[in-house]
Amino acid sequence: MAVADDEGTRGKDVTQVCGLLGVLTKDSSAPGAAELVATAAERMRHRGPDEPGTWFDDDLVFAFNRLSIIDIDHSHQPLRWGPPEAPERYALTFNGEIYNYLEIREQLADEVGAQFRTQGDGEAIVAAYHHWGPDSVRRLRGMFAFAIWDTVERVLFIARDPFGIKPLFIATGPTGTAFGSEKKTILDLLETLELGDELDHRALEHYVELQYVPEPESLHTNIRRLESGTYAVVRPGARPHTHRYFTPQFPVRPFAAGSEQARYDEIADVLRDSVAKHMRADVTVGSFLSGGIDSTAIAALAIQHNPDLITFTTGFRRDGYSEIDVAAESAEAIGARHVVKVVEPEEFAAAIPEIVWYLDDPVADPALVPLYFVAKEARKHVKVVLSGEGADELFGGYTIYKEPLSLAPFDKLPTSVRRGIGALSDRIPEGVRGKSLLHRGSMTLEERYYGNARSFDDARLQAVLRDYRPEWTHTDVTAPIYARSRGWDPVARMQHLDLFTWLRGDILVKADKMTMANSLELRVPFLDPEVFSVASRLPVDQKISHGTTKYALRRALEQIVPPHVLHRKKLGFPVPIRHWLAGPELYDWAHDIIEKSQTDHLINKAFVRQMLTEHRDGVVDNSRRIWTVLIFMVWHGIFVEGSIVPQISHERYPVRI
Repeated sequence: MAVADDEGTRGKDVTQVCGLLGVLTKDSSAPGAAELVATAAERMRHRGPDEPGTWFDDDLVFAFNRLSIIDIDHSHQPLRWGPPEAPERYALTFNGEIYNYLEIREQLADEVGAQFRTQGDGEAIVAAYHHWGPDSVRRLRGMFAFAIWDTVERVLFIARDPFGIKPLFIATGPTGTAFGSEKKTILDLLETLELGDELDHRALEHYVELQYVPEPESLHTNIRRLESGTYAVVRPGARPHTHRYFTPQFPVRPFAAGSEQARYDEIADVLRDSVAKHMRADVTVGSFLSGGIDSTAIAALAIQHNPDLITFTTGFRRDGYSEIDVAAESAEAIGARHVVKVVEPEEFAAAIPEIVWYLDDPVADPALVPLYFVAKEARKHVKVVLSGEGADELFGGYTIYKEPLSLAPFDKLPTSVRRGIGALSDRIPEGVRGKSLLHRGSMTLEERYYGNARSFDDARLQAVLRDYRPEWTHTDVTAPIYARSRGWDPVARMQHLDLFTWLRGDILVKADKMTMANSLELRVPFLDPEVFSVASRLPVDQKISHGTTKYALRRALEQIVPPHVLHRKKLGFPVPIRHWLAGPELYDWAHDIIEKSQTDHLINKAFVRQMLTEHRDGVVDNSRRIWTVLIFMVWHGIFVEGSIVPQISHERYPVRI
C-alpha cells in the first residue's frame, strides 16, 4: 500500500472533499494507474484547491481535491478509519457535508463505543457504515457523494445524497470502474478502461427537448451518473450493483380542525433547525439573496447564527431583469451586509465557454451565467454560501402547479371526448385565446407535464435534430417516475416528477457546478430530509391556495421574512437573452457560433439560422430554443471538436484543460 502526494497523507484523517476521483481495477493494477488518475484529477482542482493528493493500494486509486471547511487543521484526505482491531481498515474520499455528524458521532460512541481521532464529519460516515452497513446512508443528513474502500472485504461502496445535490459520474469497462465528481476527469480515463468516447444520441435528444441531460444519462454513452438517493457496491472485476435507498413519498395528511397554525409552526421550526445545522463550519458562511421568499428566509434564519452575515445578489441593468433593489431592501431589513454584482452583456458572452467547460454536460438555463458571476464575487468574501434551492419542489412553488385546478373539469370527461377537444384545438389558429387550454385539457397529466423547461414541440424537435427518433421522447424519462406515483393527487405527482427531473437535472447541477467553479461551497437547507418529511405531508390547499403558491410556507414565514417579500411573485435571476439575441448584444455572437460549429451531422443548422432570423425580426420568441442549441454547440466545440479552448485560470493553482 502506498501514498503519493505533497505531504504524504498516510495515516491522516478526513472531513470533506469537494472533488473526488477513483479507479477500481480488476487485476491489482492500481499502482500503475495512480499517476494517470492524479493527472486527471488536476482538471477539477477548482473543486478543492486547498489540499490535492492521491492514495492507492493494489486494487484501488483515490485522487482528491479538498476544500477545507470543517476541522481544517486535522481532517485530511483520505480518511483511514477502522475498529480497534483494524484501525485502518477503511479508506474514504468524500464530497459534501454531513450536517448531523455531531449527533451521529455521539450516538455511535454511546451505542457501540466508537472512537474518533478528528473533529470532522468524515469519520462519522465510515463509522456509521462499519456499524450500520449500507443502510447507514439513510441516517445521513446532508449533501454527499462519497466512496468507501474496505481493505479487508475488498469491496467499494459509493453513495449519493437523497436529492442529488452533489454529483457522481461512473464508467465501467473491461479493465475496471472509474468514478468521480466531474465527468471531464473520467473522460481522461476512458482509454485505460478500454472504452470509447462516443456521443449518446438518445441523451442529445433528451437534452434538446428538456434543456438538460436527465439522470442517469450523460452525453457520452460510456459515462453514466449514479442517481440521486442511490448507492452502489462494486468488487474488482465486477460491474456496479446499484440500490435505491430513497424514493420521495408524499403521504398527504389533511389538517385537522384548528391544527393549521401548529403545522405552520412545525415548518418554521424544522427550517430553523436545518439552517442551524447548515451553518456548521470553521469558516465564514454567507448567503445568496434574490428578491424572493426562499433565499430571504434562509438569510433571515442564518443571521440569527452569524450577526455579521454577508448576502450576495446579481442582476442586469435592463429594466425587469434585476432583483437587486428588492434584495438590497431585504438585506437591510434583516441587518445583513450586502454585496451586488451587475453582469454586463460583454462579460456574459465571454464567460460562456468557461461555464460550459465547468458544466461537463450542457444545461440550457441562462440563469447559469449570473449564478456563476455572483459565486465568483461571493468567493472574494466567504468560502460557503447558503441558498434557497428546493423550496419550490417541496412546498409547491411553481405556477404550473396550479394547472390541475384549472383543468379539473376536463378530467371528468370520457377519453374520447377529450381527444375530440384536442383535435378541435389543433384547428384553432395560433394566438387565439383558449387554444392552449383546450389542447392541454385534452391530455392526461402524464402526457402534458414533464417538467418546467420544454421549448421544442415535436415538430421543431424533428426539424432541428438530424437523428430525431420519436421513441426517444420525454416519456423515456418520465414514464417510470409517474408509475411510482399512481393514485397521488396531481400536484404531488408533479412535485415528485420535478424532484427526479428538473431539480436534479437543472437546478442542482447549475448550483453545484457554478459555485464549485469558483471554489465556493453552496448549501441548500430546504433540501434536508427532515424539512422534506414535513413538507411532503401538506395537502394541496396548503400548497396552491388563495391565489398564491407555497401557501403553507408563506404562512410559516410570516414572522421570519420582511413583509415586502412575503407574497412577492417568484422571479429568481432572470436573464434578458430574449432581447440580447435579437440585438447587438448577442445576435452576432450567436450567428458566429452557428456558422463555426462542426455539428452539421447532428443539428440542422439551416433551421437554427431560420429560428435566429425569426427571433431577430420579432416573428416569434425563439430565445430559449436558440439558447439550447447554442450551448450544445459550445459544448461540442470544447469536448468533441477541440475548436473552443476555455480560458480557465485560478490564482492559486494551474489548471490543465
